[in-house]
Amino acid sequence: MTAKGKLWGLGLGPGDPDLITLKALKILQSADVVAYPAPLEGESLARSIAAPHLTGEQTEYPIRIPMVADRGPAQDVYDIAAKDFGTHLNAGRTVAVLCEGDPFFYGSFMYLFQRMSDGHDVGVVPGISSVMACAAEAGMPLGERADVITVLPASLSEEELESKLMHTNTAVIMKVGRHLSKVRAIVERLGLITDACYVERATLPEQRIIPLA
Repeated sequence: MTAKGKLWGLGLGPGDPDLITLKALKILQSADVVAYPAPLEGESLARSIAAPHLTGEQTEYPIRIPMVADRGPAQDVYDIAAKDFGTHLNAGRTVAVLCEGDPFFYGSFMYLFQRMSDGHDVGVVPGISSVMACAAEAGMPLGERADVITVLPASLSEEELESKLMHTNTAVIMKVGRHLSKVRAIVERLGLITDACYVERATLPEQRIIPLA
C-alpha cells in the first residue's frame, strides 16, 4: 500500500529569496507539487520569492483567489484546493504550499490547515515575518525587557486604532495600503509622528523606508 503524502505550509519570509530557512528550502525542492496563492490574473508574489529555488521538475498549482471584499469566493477556492491536494496526498505525493512571511501570521495557509489537518498529515515551517524584516531594515528595535509590542491591522476603525496605540510601548501597523492617510492622521494626533517609520516591500529590490511624517 502506498504511504500517504504530507501537506506542508512553507513560510518563505518577507521577499528576499535568501531569507528562506534551510528546512523550507529542503522541503520545497523535494516536494512533488508546489502550490501558491495568486491573483486571478498576474504573477504570484509567493512564487516569485521561491523562483530561484524551484527545480523545474515539480507540478505547480496556482491557488487563484479573487481579490474582493466578499469572503465567499475565496472560501470556495480553498474548498477546491483542499480536495485537489487530498487527491495528491492519498496518492503518496508531497504538496508544498508557499506562504509569504509566516503561514500562521495573517497567512492564508491557515484556511487550508483548517480544512485538511484532521484527515491528513499537515506540517508548518515558520518563516520570517514582515514585522521582523521591517524592524531589521529600518534599524528600529521593537522592544526590550517588559515592553509591550502590539500588532494592529490598519483596517481597524479609527477609534480602535487610536485606543490601542495609546496603551502600548511599540506598535506595528500592518496592511496599511489604502488606510495610510487614516493611520498617519491618528499617529500625528497622538504626537507620535516623529518616532514613526513607514516601510514598504521590505527586503525586496523596490523597498522603501521613509519617516511617516
